[in-house]
Amino acid sequence: MFDFLKRRRRINLALQGGGAHGAFTWGVLDGLLEESGLEFGWISGTSAGAVNAVALAAGLAEGGCDGARAKLRAVWEAVQEAGVTDLLRFNPFLYGLARSSAVGQIGSLFSPYEFNPLGFDPLRKLIAAHIDFTALKRPGGIELLITATDVSTGRARHFRRHELTIEAVLASTCLPTLHHAVEIDGRAYWDGGFSANPELVQLAAESPVGDTLLVLLNPVEKPGLPRSAREIALEVNRVTFSQPLLRDIREIVAARCDRPRGLFARRPPRQRRLAEHRYHLIEAGRHTGGLPADSKLRPDKDLLKFLHGAGREEARRWLARSLEHVGRRSTVDLERHFLRPLAALPREAAGAVQPEADAAAIAEKL
Repeated sequence: MFDFLKRRRRINLALQGGGAHGAFTWGVLDGLLEESGLEFGWISGTSAGAVNAVALAAGLAEGGCDGARAKLRAVWEAVQEAGVTDLLRFNPFLYGLARSSAVGQIGSLFSPYEFNPLGFDPLRKLIAAHIDFTALKRPGGIELLITATDVSTGRARHFRRHELTIEAVLASTCLPTLHHAVEIDGRAYWDGGFSANPELVQLAAESPVGDTLLVLLNPVEKPGLPRSAREIALEVNRVTFSQPLLRDIREIVAARCDRPRGLFARRPPRQRRLAEHRYHLIEAGRHTGGLPADSKLRPDKDLLKFLHGAGREEARRWLARSLEHVGRRSTVDLERHFLRPLAALPREAAGAVQPEADAAAIAEKL
């Protein structure tokens, strides 16, 4: 009855992409939305993280926290249902959630301009059915940074809330081996994971909110050596899509270490904001560590249910452990967690944690 007396803490969200593992982020958001003492600032998202970001923002705009929880559930239930239909595997995001690797095998032999010449894209229908972009753009809504990669330059393009369209979300999810590049204002775009996964630097430099929670799907370290062609391809993708995040973290750490010299010297505003920003982390690693590498490619109902529940559990743990520190200090050491030599760290600190028993059961089924 005294919830109104609680201090409401504001935090940005940075949501990583990861195919079906994005259901973990759905669970995290579902759990955070139940916390009355927490408000969201800006949200950055890439690929599956972009889908989660726009669903969250659209739901909040339409119906507050309850509306956001309902919107996220509706989107992920639609993804699961779409994954059953073979034709939907032609879409880069929904293919990443497909039960079979058939299109992936085709994609290794043919260009999507050959095996899908008409550019069939069912994700467009799914987004149109669930996301009201007009409501999303109304004044007072949450600011968004939805990242896609400019094909010509290789640079990140961050689509803001006022310019968001279905095309922007499709661009953020566009894997070039599986779908035509998405054209927006005469420029072609591919998946945002090539350039920001998710965006951290822009978020810290521009958002008026001083804390960011990173929801990480890809493990910092993944033991074992891939040997089959498919395993190698999947691990190449994981490594490739991890590099932009590591680049952002290096820039943040450098800003903190580069202290101004001289009595009256001051950091430039951007560098100061990066140095002073506070970071927090929720990881999926201990829940996904026992899953096969291609589990990101399957929208199995039991898998999505398991990951959603795991995300809710990790959100509950983070709220109990870290919510009181929001606005005061970081609860993750970015340099120690991501950049120091992994061999010098305890395996749990390096991200190589033991998988949950439930994950092993899901893995056996998959």
